[in-house]
Amino acid sequence: MLVEKIYLTNDKRVHLTTYIQDKSDEILLSSKRPCVLVCPGGGYQMTSDREAEPIALSYLANGFNAFVLRYSVGEHARYPAPLVELSKAMKIIRENAEKWHTDPDKIAVCGFSAGGHLTAMLGTRWNDPEIQEASGCLNGENRPNALILGYPVISADTYTHGGSINTLLDGYEGLKDMLVKASCEKNIGKHTPPTFLFHTFMDNAVPVENALLFAKGLADYNIPFELHVFQDGAHGLSLANHCTYANKFNLEPLAEPWMELSCKWLWNLFGKGVPEKGVKLSPEDRCRGIRN
Repeated sequence: MLVEKIYLTNDKRVHLTTYIQDKSDEILLSSKRPCVLVCPGGGYQMTSDREAEPIALSYLANGFNAFVLRYSVGEHARYPAPLVELSKAMKIIRENAEKWHTDPDKIAVCGFSAGGHLTAMLGTRWNDPEIQEASGCLNGENRPNALILGYPVISADTYTHGGSINTLLDGYEGLKDMLVKASCEKNIGKHTPPTFLFHTFMDNAVPVENALLFAKGLADYNIPFELHVFQDGAHGLSLANHCTYANKFNLEPLAEPWMELSCKWLWNLFGKGVPEKGVKLSPEDRCRGIRN
């Protein structure tokens, strides 16, 4: 496995970490895997370790290559810095797709909480000329093929998470156009990719209405999505099991299946890279495991 840290800023604050599986002649999929780029949450004040490597390794174990972006936070998080950095990360992945045995047309971005807001902003505003010019993605290199949103901050309106939006828009307060830009549900269009969402009804930090608003916007544009609202569970579940345990509020067995569900959803969207049911194989190909 190739684990490499790529710095996006001279001061090394912002970096992209790769988790690339080795190519194997025994595994047909290994020559060109889909991938998941992870954006941890943290209210734009930090990027949570609990929503970084453990998530990447879980997707790795399910056949994907994975990446984790540590984007600008705190005093450096002022819009549009995190969105430009995420766009640059997408471009880096596509430019190195052959080297990293990654399919450039099968890149999902997965974000949690404020990282979910950043992910949703990319999904709804990747084609914004301001963002494309600032990131050097003039040919749409920053376009995600799928989104995975875990208990995401979506809106800068009624159901917002004030801490996240205030940090992102520090200095922009009172400007209506900036609040619209930061309200992801208001920027959904035909350009927005298919999306997997999960949230909990009991989330008292980021209301479940955030996920519902985004799902409603996707439905309005007939964009495929899958939405899971688990009744119980606090904000910041991550994997919801012992692997990302920090306190008793991080354990919720009924929400834990979200990871498996998201993997099944992604494989259904991207294709498994193996013969579909009904595809006929020659005797030679059956032995070699290669599609006819």
